[in-house]
Amino acid sequence: MAVEVKELLEAGVHFGHLTRKWDPNMAPYVYMERNGIHIINLYKTAAKIDEAGAALAKIAASGRKILFVATKKQAKDIVAEKAGSVNMPYITERWPGGMLTNFVTIRKAVKKMASIDRMKKDGTFMTLSKKERLQVDRLRAKLEKNLGSISDMTRLPGALFVVDIKREHIAIKEAQKLNIPIFAMVDTNSDPRQVDYVIPSNDDASKSIDKILSYVSDAVAGGLAERKAEKEATSAAKEEAPKAAAEAEAKVEEAVVEKAAPKAKAAPVKEAVSEEEE
Repeated sequence: MAVEVKELLEAGVHFGHLTRKWDPNMAPYVYMERNGIHIINLYKTAAKIDEAGAALAKIAASGRKILFVATKKQAKDIVAEKAGSVNMPYITERWPGGMLTNFVTIRKAVKKMASIDRMKKDGTFMTLSKKERLQVDRLRAKLEKNLGSISDMTRLPGALFVVDIKREHIAIKEAQKLNIPIFAMVDTNSDPRQVDYVIPSNDDASKSIDKILSYVSDAVAGGLAERKAEKEATSAAKEEAPKAAAEAEAKVEEAVVEKAAPKAKAAPVKEAVSEEEE
């Protein structure tokens, strides 16, 4: 999906923060100042979206997960919708400390949620007292709220996509510690040096967030489609392999038979000659 600068403009992606709140490291991405607000250069934004999209597509095509992180009110629902549409994990509630650096413990919490579900299926849950059932239900609801969206994430993600790196600074630090690539929407009040793939953009307006995430989710979907096509091609090749082997074996057998045939014909002639000599 080609990035249109006009669409970015209409979505208000170009609006930065107040000039007094800016981070000087964002200078290369600032186009101008207007009424005390920095205006982001949308041509650079479009180029960075293309760059980030290509990298995200590769990660998705390799089969690794991309964890989306956005806990601010205006981004929560958008991230949940876009990440969910491409079957990727996301965190839209409070970032659980140690989510990446202490991933084993987080997995234990997810397994606890699964064990509660099994209890409800096999009838064990109903053997508990009313008070215990209430406590278990509360625990399950809490786990679902905080970790429900990452229940399918069995290993560390291949990348992190963040909306507002100032707000999600703990997630950024954890990803940096583990050398996980960071993709992010970076506004003029943030330091882009913390991010591997910077998308300079307005990270406060819901329209802007929606527009950027639409491009990002399309890129991820493209990577997933590529992976699916490769899998289908591989399985088709595996199915064809036995047929090709059988055909090759049949050809070898035919060649052996043809080679042996002249010898069989020559033997009687030799015998006939020897009889005449006698």
